[in-house]
Amino acid sequence: MKHSLQLRLSQHLTLTPQLQQSIRLLQLSTLELNQEIEKLLQDNPLLEREDVEPPPPPPRDSAEQTVAGESSATAEAEATAPGEDAGAFDAMDGISYGGSNDADDEDFSPLAEHPASLRTHLAAQLSLMHLSDRDKQLVSLLIDSLDDGGYLPQSLEEIAEMLPPELEVEPEELSIALQHLQHLEPTGIGARDLAECLSLQLAVMPADMAYRNEALEIVKNHLDALAARDFARLKRALKCDDACLRAVQKLIVSLNPKPGRDFSVEETRFVIADVIVRKTKGVWVAALNPDAMPKLKINRLYADILQRNRGGNSQQISSQLQEAKWLIKNVQQRFDTILRVSQAIVDRQRNFLEHGEVAMRPLVLREIADTLSLHESTVSRVTTQKFMHTPRGIFELKYFFGSHVATEAGGSASSTAIRALIKQLVSAENTRAPLSDGQISELLGQQGIVVARRTIAKYRESMQILPVNLRKTL
Repeated sequence: MKHSLQLRLSQHLTLTPQLQQSIRLLQLSTLELNQEIEKLLQDNPLLEREDVEPPPPPPRDSAEQTVAGESSATAEAEATAPGEDAGAFDAMDGISYGGSNDADDEDFSPLAEHPASLRTHLAAQLSLMHLSDRDKQLVSLLIDSLDDGGYLPQSLEEIAEMLPPELEVEPEELSIALQHLQHLEPTGIGARDLAECLSLQLAVMPADMAYRNEALEIVKNHLDALAARDFARLKRALKCDDACLRAVQKLIVSLNPKPGRDFSVEETRFVIADVIVRKTKGVWVAALNPDAMPKLKINRLYADILQRNRGGNSQQISSQLQEAKWLIKNVQQRFDTILRVSQAIVDRQRNFLEHGEVAMRPLVLREIADTLSLHESTVSRVTTQKFMHTPRGIFELKYFFGSHVATEAGGSASSTAIRALIKQLVSAENTRAPLSDGQISELLGQQGIVVARRTIAKYRESMQILPVNLRKTL
């Protein structure tokens, strides 16, 4: 085989580190961006924030002022709650004060109040019950088996099979333990299904309470008919009229279907608007939110050291300087792109800002991409987890995009506007004879908007609006 050298020309796309960072920053939310920047600030000494201010100097006679402040707080507490000791007032206020003025006690922070978990709440009640140690252990076992709603998802037989055989726990023992559990607060805890949960709550009500017995009958034997709004069947079962059934239904609806949910701690999500929209001289204008923009700069001390020492030993610092410049440029480019896309959206959704959801026009990513000479994937990254503050609320940028539905006039209507119209029709309907999906389709057709019944059903389900039979009332 003869060897030879050949010259071949080809093209290929290479993503530089700077471009990779730019793409990554573009798809991050504001919170994620700040987390990324904090990490880079720790790794790169040549990068620092502009908005970090040095802590103020301590005031003169700070020890005396601290003592005076504590005395003032105590005096205010006594004046606010006469007859109560300071410790009780502090406990109510969620702040614990020390009784000493030592230096070790000066640095403290208010203790955040965290609601007790369901298991902690039940365990505290269990500790006060006069039960044997074995019974308490079995009740604790059932408490640990509860879900977040306070239900027992497993049967007693399944729980007994999971236990070691040497404990010799029978389902009958667990049944007794379950009765102890169901006597704890909140009422309805430890139920195995919705019917049992509601029955437990009705059972503790006074026996002579109006409509209690009728509600128990429905909950135990006709809950499926109540869920299906089969009022004719319910009236036959109870042998009552509309007024009686309406009162029974009101009593059942007042019960708590998930008694454990009041003890669940939901994580709060904070949204920082990237863009603020205002109307200025009759024109809607988008502007970047200064609170969402991290202000970065080069650390001049290290930069001056690098300038004075341009030798081989400064290679690492030189590399970190270049990375810091890249980051500052990419962060600025990120917000510039967000602003351009946001203003393009505002220009096309002026009617929404003026009149609300019913005036939302159809909009797709490609329309914005073509207008701004951007790639469609770039617009997709910009509109994900980026938020716009408008006089009508805070919305994710993706909210302003939606498919279109043809109208009889040859135009198109936004799916968001159609959802808003469906919501209006449902909110104004006669609840004794609610609108079906077909009727909603006909009503929209009278307004020139052609929407199939199955499309109405899809939009209705996306807004968590119940079907016609479940919206019916007496």
